[in-house]
Amino acid sequence: MPTDDTDDTVNRFLNAASPAAREKIRQLPPGEQEKLAAAWEAELAEDTDLDTLSELSPAAAESEAAERVVQNLP
Repeated sequence: MPTDDTDDTVNRFLNAASPAAREKIRQLPPGEQEKLAAAWEAELAEDTDLDTLSELSPAAAESEAAERVVQNLP
C-alpha cells in the first residue's frame, strides 16, 4: 500500500499534467502512476532549465516536467 507521501506525489503530478495526460495516467495501475510521479520529481530536481523556470513560475515548471515525463506514454 502506498504511503501518504507517495499519494501526495502522485496527486501533485496529476495536477501538474495536462487534462489529456491526466486521463492517460489515471488509467494506469497505481504502481505505474507512482513510477511516473517519481520520474517527474527527478525531472524537477535534475533539470537546471526547470530550476530557472521554477523561480519565475513554479506551476509552469511542474507542468513542463509532467509533459516531459508523459510524452512517451502510448
